[in-house]
Amino acid sequence: MANGTETTLFVGNSYLYYNDSVHNHVEDLLREFYEDNDIHTELIAIGGSRLHHHSIEQILNYQIFGLDKPVDRIIFQGGSSEVKTPKNREMLARTSQEYSQKAQEMGIKTYLYMTHPYQKSDRRYEKNLIEKIKLAYYQAGEKSKSIVIPVGLAFEIAYKINPSIRLHLPDGTHPNMLGTYLASSTVFATLTDASPEGLEYDYMGRVNDNDKAFLQKVAWLAYLQNEKNLKSD
Repeated sequence: MANGTETTLFVGNSYLYYNDSVHNHVEDLLREFYEDNDIHTELIAIGGSRLHHHSIEQILNYQIFGLDKPVDRIIFQGGSSEVKTPKNREMLARTSQEYSQKAQEMGIKTYLYMTHPYQKSDRRYEKNLIEKIKLAYYQAGEKSKSIVIPVGLAFEIAYKINPSIRLHLPDGTHPNMLGTYLASSTVFATLTDASPEGLEYDYMGRVNDNDKAFLQKVAWLAYLQNEKNLKSD
């Protein structure tokens, strides 16, 4: 991230907008880190959507946000089930490539938000789904020349280190507040190439100190693992 005053647009579904929205938490984390209250984020979200359900023309129309120039970064999030079959993964890769290319032609840096796996209470649950998730997002990232944000890895690492932690709501698919905080911290780490560890932001006390420290640490571990994965591909 070149500086703190650039604008970031998130595009996705309810995985982003639950719990007062990932984009708002990322904005607050960035504002604290850069000591700059002019940092700005925006969101376009459709509940239950896959990436191709969004209009790239609308996404790139910065005037709908009251801006006088294009955003600096776009974070694209696919639907959670887009990773499950080769056909769906190919659609995600094609859409990511098409949308990212159009954004990049406008000078916009593009990212892909790697989704988290389901838990057993969701009927779509699969053991080791994270492997399909990684396959889908690393393929799409390579084709679209986009940076992958390893939120899915962060969830897997957190559950492995602390199996008793709860990052999902009872439906087994949507994040709870801790899941959203972890996702936001992982986005922060990827945008800044810096660890969120030590940041004070706790969503007005809704994330306690122990959880905050753990989730910030996990976000950085996921960032480091993601860098290692990308270098080995």
